[in-house]
Amino acid sequence: MECIFCKGTMEKGFAPFQIDRKNYHFTLEKVPAWVCTQCGEKYFEENEVKKIQELLEKIDSETNDFSKVA
Repeated sequence: MECIFCKGTMEKGFAPFQIDRKNYHFTLEKVPAWVCTQCGEKYFEENEVKKIQELLEKIDSETNDFSKVA
């Protein structure tokens, strides 16, 4: 696999995932990913993205309920 940014070699590894949402900041420290050995760009496979999306949807619904109580 080749990096679309620098044409470097992509290797299986782990990478952090971070996102700021309206009610919280979400971080996963070690998500399976393809990581460029040259520039460090990371790509997550579709199944990992789906898992992250499911986690975020669950957290969104729970934080929305919490903000109504507070």
